[in-house]
Amino acid sequence: MKEELGPLTPELILAVSAVAGLLAGSWLPRGRQWAVRLLAAAACLATLATTAFTSAGATTTDFGASYAIDTATDAVRVVVAAATLMVICLSGDAMRAHVRETEFYVLLQLAALGTIVLAGANDLLLLFAGYLLASVPGYALAGFRKDAAGTEAALKYYLMGALFGVAMLTGITLLYGAGRSTGYPALPAALAGAPHGVVAVGVIGVVAGLMFKAGGVPAHFWVPDVTEGTSAPVAAFVTTVPKVGALAALFRLLAVAIPAAAVNWPMLVAVLAAASMTLGNLAAFFQTSVKRLLAYSTISQVGYLLMAVAVATASSTALRSLLFYLAAYAATNLAAFAVVAGLPHARTIASYRGLAFRHPGLAAVLVVSLLGLVGTPPTGVFFGKLQIFTAAIDGGYGWLAGLAVVNTVASLFYYLRWLAPVFLQRPGEAGDEAAALAPAGRWAPVAAYTTGAASLALGLAAAVILPLVTGHLIR
Repeated sequence: MKEELGPLTPELILAVSAVAGLLAGSWLPRGRQWAVRLLAAAACLATLATTAFTSAGATTTDFGASYAIDTATDAVRVVVAAATLMVICLSGDAMRAHVRETEFYVLLQLAALGTIVLAGANDLLLLFAGYLLASVPGYALAGFRKDAAGTEAALKYYLMGALFGVAMLTGITLLYGAGRSTGYPALPAALAGAPHGVVAVGVIGVVAGLMFKAGGVPAHFWVPDVTEGTSAPVAAFVTTVPKVGALAALFRLLAVAIPAAAVNWPMLVAVLAAASMTLGNLAAFFQTSVKRLLAYSTISQVGYLLMAVAVATASSTALRSLLFYLAAYAATNLAAFAVVAGLPHARTIASYRGLAFRHPGLAAVLVVSLLGLVGTPPTGVFFGKLQIFTAAIDGGYGWLAGLAVVNTVASLFYYLRWLAPVFLQRPGEAGDEAAALAPAGRWAPVAAYTTGAASLALGLAAAVILPLVTGHLIR
């Protein structure tokens, strides 16, 4: 069995940094725990650098065939490391000199590491290990503030995670019983001759667990409550980073390990995609809380991303479209949450009245992010949606692409509801209205400008980036 640590350098950097940060934070004075924040940021940058260096090599597996290092894993490494770096940046003001500042950044790194393991897992047991590593730190982050709302959010997040974790473990057990193996390469031949009912229940259980991490139907119930109850940086993280790994893991699992002859998983995923995009949009229509609006928005985005998974084996561009959309979505969603984090007192849509006159830079980022989530050119999400819609049509799911177009047009309503007060109303003279738009510090705006620029850059450079996302999954 091949067991090499070299190909796992990006993962090892995050793991070592988390452990070193935890140890260092135990000895550092409270006023100097910012050193752990710098260590975490350096680890994310090192992960990006090593991924860029190692991605030029041939695709391979490690620890037998349990962990795959290929195009999908490398792409997730880059997106997760960059997104975590931005969350560290927008957390700078809120977490400065916090009594548990060290623990916050350690938990971020561990959750990011679990997300990457999810994407690279080529074995059902490693997939579940990644699920736990990506989930447990998230529960702690959700209740990090220890207030009533955060405690409720953490409890709901944990209970939903435990429920779908049990469902996932049950599904893994059934697939192992039917296929006599937990490794993806050995499962297709074995499952093709196994009882269809057992395989179907097993697949549903594993898919349910991954849908919890992605925040899609039917495991979406935690998303609005956790997003509203926790801090903006944590909300940005849990609605962005775990989704990247979960969808890449779902794509790998279904495309590599589950034969369509054993269970019609493409139709199952297509139905989940349709339900997620439609329910998310309908629930967001009349939201007044900006966090809940973004929470339901992220549920609808899962629906669009699942379209690529539904045609994973039917379209040659499915993987490329999924990975590009994930990168564009991460930048765009983080930009929106960075604006929210920069204006912590503006909790409702009405609170953003006159933002364009008080903070034109943040208003511009909000326009880019919200219209970007709709899929307006020239943002990266526009080209991501275009690629995924094309892949869905090529894969024989034209009806799903049509439904996605209808939902995209409908989503414009609630995003414009947020933007209208920003530009169409003058700033109020009342003290409460002025206080609502008071900025929290300097780091959140830096993250907002960076991610907003990244969303535009991905769109403008799509013609150059998309051809570079080549390769296939290891089978």
